[in-house]
Amino acid sequence: MIEHVSDTAFWVARHRANESARPDALFQDPLAARLAGEHGEKLARSMPNAEMTGWAVVMRTVIIDELIAGAIAQGVDTVVNLGAGLDTRPYRMTLPASLHWIEVDHPHLIDFKEAQLADEAPRCRLERVRLDLSDLPARRALFARIQAEASQVLVLTEGVVPYLAEAEVAALADDLRALDRFRFWVTDYFSAQVLAYRRRSGVQAHMAQAPFRFEPADWLGFFAERSWKLLALRDFHAEGTARGRPIPLPRRIRVLLALTRWLPGSRRRQKAGGTGYLLLTPDSGGPDRQPGAAPASS
Repeated sequence: MIEHVSDTAFWVARHRANESARPDALFQDPLAARLAGEHGEKLARSMPNAEMTGWAVVMRTVIIDELIAGAIAQGVDTVVNLGAGLDTRPYRMTLPASLHWIEVDHPHLIDFKEAQLADEAPRCRLERVRLDLSDLPARRALFARIQAEASQVLVLTEGVVPYLAEAEVAALADDLRALDRFRFWVTDYFSAQVLAYRRRSGVQAHMAQAPFRFEPADWLGFFAERSWKLLALRDFHAEGTARGRPIPLPRRIRVLLALTRWLPGSRRRQKAGGTGYLLLTPDSGGPDRQPGAAPASS
């Protein structure tokens, strides 16, 4: 049912709506169900490992919310959400009215979103840009304009990088690194082990039209080589455990995972073997301060 990568936005929105309906919800996204619609519902039902996917969407949502809030507290005045999809953070987060939030995505998805949310008021200064990120001249012109207008910028690529080819991620990393007001970058992290599990689980077969393409031998090393310094790796497993929302695996597998934490070298494997979100900053050679507390950073 996924015919284009933009379809994943409806799938993810459905899982955010499901979380919002729980009595113990970790966040509230009252607009998610409207945006997901019937298409999102069908996608959520048809894809394998629905419980695991829903859990991962919840973990990534709360992690990114905290990283953004921490960066704003440190002086970020502009958030650039590349591949924004059906995200509603400008409507649901507590944000300063002066914050400039820029959503960038395919024209058809932004047209749909604007029509659905025409009667809603964002909590900050919201701008939407219709742009295919593969259009390099247009993308670089947008970045140059933001560089001229902003003081400190946080870039978010939520669920975007895995769908790009390695050369495309490298070009994006270099474009962002060249701009000195782009201070933080929040992006995905997948270990080689998780990518291999994903292939075995059958998800990849359902996403032939939107496959994961970015699979570097060393995910963290890839960004380090392009002069991006790691400030935090917020791991889904650790976050879920800390919040009383453990990873939804069979009990015997969870017991085995818990036991391996006590084996020699387990901490090293934990850092390399999970999935989560990275907080990156340009590597200028000096110490950097992490925006926001990380209650469960691996």
